[in-house]
Amino acid sequence: MNIWIQFTLCAGVILYAGSRLSIYGDAIAEKTGLGKNWIGLVLLATVTSLPELITGVSSVTLNDLPDMAVSGTIGSCMFNMMVIAILDLLSRHRPVSHMVHQGHMISCGFGIILLSLVSIDIVFGKHFPAITALNSLDPASILFVIIYLLAMRLIYDYEKGRLSEFVEEVVEATANTQKSLTYILGMFLLNSLLIVVAACYLPGIGEQIAAQTGMGESFIGTSFIAITTSLPEITVSIAAARMGAFDMAVGNLLGSNLFNIGILSIIDACYTKAPLLRSVSLTNSATALFASIALAIVVIGLTYRSEKKFWFLAGDAIAICLVYCASCALLFFAN
Repeated sequence: MNIWIQFTLCAGVILYAGSRLSIYGDAIAEKTGLGKNWIGLVLLATVTSLPELITGVSSVTLNDLPDMAVSGTIGSCMFNMMVIAILDLLSRHRPVSHMVHQGHMISCGFGIILLSLVSIDIVFGKHFPAITALNSLDPASILFVIIYLLAMRLIYDYEKGRLSEFVEEVVEATANTQKSLTYILGMFLLNSLLIVVAACYLPGIGEQIAAQTGMGESFIGTSFIAITTSLPEITVSIAAARMGAFDMAVGNLLGSNLFNIGILSIIDACYTKAPLLRSVSLTNSATALFASIALAIVVIGLTYRSEKKFWFLAGDAIAICLVYCASCALLFFAN
């Protein structure tokens, strides 16, 4: 079968199963009562990042492609920023940055910290020892988990006054409680299995595309793989934006960025040959830096809170689009 047909089929499966997975996941939370608290909200937010997790783990365990794993995960962070710019098209006359709560700056700040550490570790990590007792685990991976948990705690402390309102938005956007819990659990597991199968094939397909086109694993991972694994986030965020829940849409994308860096720690634990970030191309460091720049632009937009748009997009959304295009161009010519 043609490699592009295989890629399209995988993308289609991930898009369908990922969007259904988030719906059934939220329905389970509502049926069991988990949807009424912060823990359930965080757990359900990670559902849309399942393709990144499975694709990353299968890249290093089944295909020995650490570069594909890292570029796909970091590229997903970069593409999530592009989705925020796309949401600006749906906000009609006001910029998204003017409509959402300024508390999102906490997620942006931690995202910048984590992505900057990723970039530093890719370039300078080789000068520091690995944890040989834990299959050459990178000490930075432990730091990523600690910072992620700290971010979740601080976000909760800051947002707990608005938490009940936010949970109601999530339930309203993804409500599907008419079916029985047994049926919902079965569909949740079925769609999870579909994602696992498709995500396991995806790295191998990406490797073949890189070989046939000569574009390189980093570019394919950052563009094609990253966009494919981000399809569930796109579906959930656009659905939320269409019903006016822009806070939920932006929070989902920024939270996914934080979780993606946590995914790198899991992938590193699965890659036993060497520390993960020390086994990849230096071009991945540039992708992490570009994603940090995009997050910094979001912070500026949330602080300035412009009420005007240029044509269909606000100034910060245009800047994010330019940063994304620049990152893709740099990776393309570098490879």
